[in-house]
Amino acid sequence: MTAEQSRAIFNNPLGTTTEQQAIRTQLLRYIASSPTGSSIKVGLYHFWDQGVAQALADAHTLRGVSVQVILDESTVSSRQSDPSYAILSQALGKDTTQDSFVSTCPAGKSCLGRPEFGTSINHNKFWLFSQVDGATDVVVQTSSNLSPSSYRHFWNDAYVLTYNPGIYQAYGKYFDALVGKNWPAWTYTSTTVSPYKAYFFPYYPGSGNTTDTIWNTLDNVTCNYTASDGTARHTKIRVGMFKFTRQGVADKLVTLKKAGCTVEIVYTETDSADSSANGVTPGTWETLHSVTGLTPVCYNYDDDGAQATSPRVMHSKYLLIDGKYDGSIKRVMWTGSHNYSGPALRENDEALLKIDVAAVHDAYVTHFNTVKAAAVPGTSDNTPGCKGVVNQPE
Repeated sequence: MTAEQSRAIFNNPLGTTTEQQAIRTQLLRYIASSPTGSSIKVGLYHFWDQGVAQALADAHTLRGVSVQVILDESTVSSRQSDPSYAILSQALGKDTTQDSFVSTCPAGKSCLGRPEFGTSINHNKFWLFSQVDGATDVVVQTSSNLSPSSYRHFWNDAYVLTYNPGIYQAYGKYFDALVGKNWPAWTYTSTTVSPYKAYFFPYYPGSGNTTDTIWNTLDNVTCNYTASDGTARHTKIRVGMFKFTRQGVADKLVTLKKAGCTVEIVYTETDSADSSANGVTPGTWETLHSVTGLTPVCYNYDDDGAQATSPRVMHSKYLLIDGKYDGSIKRVMWTGSHNYSGPALRENDEALLKIDVAAVHDAYVTHFNTVKAAAVPGTSDNTPGCKGVVNQPE
């Protein structure tokens, strides 16, 4: 048995079917190699893939694997014709007191969000495998849902973390909290097991920038520093983001750019004066275009002209820092389901994973550059879709 190593996986919606389904294929391999007596836990926003649903059902019914799945309710109500949920519910049941089940969060609400905050979602996209062929305590944190659009139209990433019981158990505890739906008892939490740190949302209690995980992360950046060879350097910040509407984070990036950092952004949607209720209030689009040398690149492309199909988008949600962070010179990154939006911080069920491994950072830089080079409309992003006038779902 060859040991399975922690690593990054990226799909390519412009590539072959194999390249488009790279993340899906890895998940299917792990499901198929989960032995009798092992467990699989899935926290997911949308599950519309009959093949993966059947693989999970077979793992339970044919091999005795414990399979537990928690989904956003919209995965059922918004596509009632899709057979995936029926396959899971028939094989696993819906009783969360049993060893296997499929369950959903309440309609119109995340499992842990507070009702007074309004509509929220379980936006998670993580998989936990207690044992697969080649590894134990496997966490797959991804930006990808299970759907044809996720493979053929969306740029996504996944990070496979193996042999780390501490992070695996932290995700497991969070999974149990989602299933329990005990939102009054929920508080934002994080767990560090070097070189990883996991953050679990919604961030409650909290308000303002100082209780914003991403704002605080950026607040630890030093833009100008001296490298080990004595040369003056500038920290590089790269953001690959589906939805960027959190004003405090946009303001912080502009501040860092003005302080000397290099800032690059590939995104799918912001908000703007054009998308505001009164038609005049500026938003993140205006902020991110307000400083010379910061040129956001939008990837929001209706490649087939059909309104019934999804546009091609940058669906990942990651932050890359190359330079001086938290007092040290390093290459570090964060990825997960967490968009830079208000709901992602305070209302939605989300997970974010920090990876303090230079080689992983560099792999994501390659992905970032690939997406940036392919982006449409690119820097010509004064469009309704990029500015949030035509809204993408959270």
